[in-house]
Amino acid sequence: MEHSGWNRYYPRPQLRRGSFFPLDRGWTLNGRPIRVPWPPQAPLSGWEGEAGDVLRYEAAFSVPEGFLPPNHRAVLHFGAVDQVAQVRVNGVGVCRHEGGYLPFSADITDVLRPGENQLEVKAVDTLSHDYPYGKQHKRPHGMWYTPVSGIWQSVWLEAVPARGAIASVRITPDLTGVTVRVDVGAGGAEFNLAVPLGDGKMLTAAGKSGEPLRLEVPEPHLWEPDDPCLYAMTIATATDQAESYFALRTVDTKEINGHARLCLNGKPVFLHGVLDQGYFQDGLFLPRDPEEYGRDILRMKELGFNTLRKHVKVEPEAFYYACDRLGMLVVQDMVNSGEYRYVRDTVIPTILSKKRRDVGAGGGEQRKAFFERHCLDTVAHLYNHPCVVGWTIFNEGWGQYDSDRIYRLLKPADPTRFFMTTSGWFAQRESDVESEHVYFSSRVLEGREPGRFLFLSECGGFSRRVEGHVAPGRKNYGYGEQCRSEGELTARIRGMYEDMVLPSVPRGLCGCVYTQLSDVEGETNGLYTYDRQVRKVEPEAMRSMAAQAARALARETENG
Repeated sequence: MEHSGWNRYYPRPQLRRGSFFPLDRGWTLNGRPIRVPWPPQAPLSGWEGEAGDVLRYEAAFSVPEGFLPPNHRAVLHFGAVDQVAQVRVNGVGVCRHEGGYLPFSADITDVLRPGENQLEVKAVDTLSHDYPYGKQHKRPHGMWYTPVSGIWQSVWLEAVPARGAIASVRITPDLTGVTVRVDVGAGGAEFNLAVPLGDGKMLTAAGKSGEPLRLEVPEPHLWEPDDPCLYAMTIATATDQAESYFALRTVDTKEINGHARLCLNGKPVFLHGVLDQGYFQDGLFLPRDPEEYGRDILRMKELGFNTLRKHVKVEPEAFYYACDRLGMLVVQDMVNSGEYRYVRDTVIPTILSKKRRDVGAGGGEQRKAFFERHCLDTVAHLYNHPCVVGWTIFNEGWGQYDSDRIYRLLKPADPTRFFMTTSGWFAQRESDVESEHVYFSSRVLEGREPGRFLFLSECGGFSRRVEGHVAPGRKNYGYGEQCRSEGELTARIRGMYEDMVLPSVPRGLCGCVYTQLSDVEGETNGLYTYDRQVRKVEPEAMRSMAAQAARALARETENG
């Protein structure tokens, strides 16, 4: 079976070298063939049976002639392996990695052999709650989904200069230019940047490794959802060259007419969003083709949305690149770890009280230490993507502990975006956002926290089951009575906007996130079915609601 684009897609679009050799073909798992990069639980993997807690992958590869020039090193990359991975090449251990959502790599030059090489990956996945695990559950039901195990993103090889290699780039934009920091490996201290400006013009600059370099862009073209302008950028050292890109945009909060308002490029913006779980019927954590991310974005833009809240999952960079180039704002959740308890974390705050102290709570020290490191690594990994405008640390009390301290830990790592410390409830003192989750009812909301903008970060979730397009053998799960038609579901959403969203804008509301982009397994509360074959709402009416929200915000802020 053709890999439908994953084996041709460069996995790291913000630092693209000419050397790229995909290793997604020819794998076995526990002795049987499997199609990587899909996890064994996904139909697209072609693997049958129970994966178990220990997964043993094997593949053979030969380095193409000329791929590894003299004075170059071979670096092996993994997009993500869930949860703990040990990697061996030709019987020699080359790296160990913990956590199932972020990329890692290893220099394998010294263990390569002429001709065929053997690659082994031992993945251990017990669905330990000491590690971030998101919506995975060993007994999927309701809002809990099929778990994934082992390799679930691309495996690839690149050739990197032994000296003077570009190790990393960090890009901080504003409205007139960018500040770029390039770290160069051993033997390299200087680099050059080149940015084509059109009409044969080129912006160039030279810098030193580890030191910030300022680039002022003449006649700056700002990035926004309706006009997502990206600037290409070449980074070069004496021995290395890579392609990157950036955008000019800012995210901040301003006090306007008595309310804190979120601003994009200095202008108030309404985050009109949907919750995006990042699940696909045939590939689970990964779609059939990387272009599917763009198709999802365009489906939502057709309905008038400008924001995706990426819910407790970190995606391959193909997703964020699609948002960058197509103009979709992203509020990125950290991936939850720790225990979720239905009564404590959902029933009590929904019915009784949304207040709870979180100092000292949250399980063992090992879990906490890994969560904090994973949050910092997530910020560093996605920092350069202009589409990302904000971060969520904790969602609905799940695994929540010491949230004020963790806000203070993370905010200096990215002062250019907002942090929603607690989404839904159990707010403490430190946050850039006043967050509400409202299901099962509608009520007018009002911003009450000075300096924090009001965000309805989850709402709706109305169910419509479309026969022939539902996951087999799963009990239906959604909020409210079952809608029977496109018109009925659209009318229910319109009622929520008229009763809650639109009246709340004059009182400080800066955005809302509807649950959700698509059905997921037994959940039937998507705007599309799980297979993305049926749109369940009326697009013109949905666009009208988006326009009404934007106009309401403009009225409240035009004189601010």
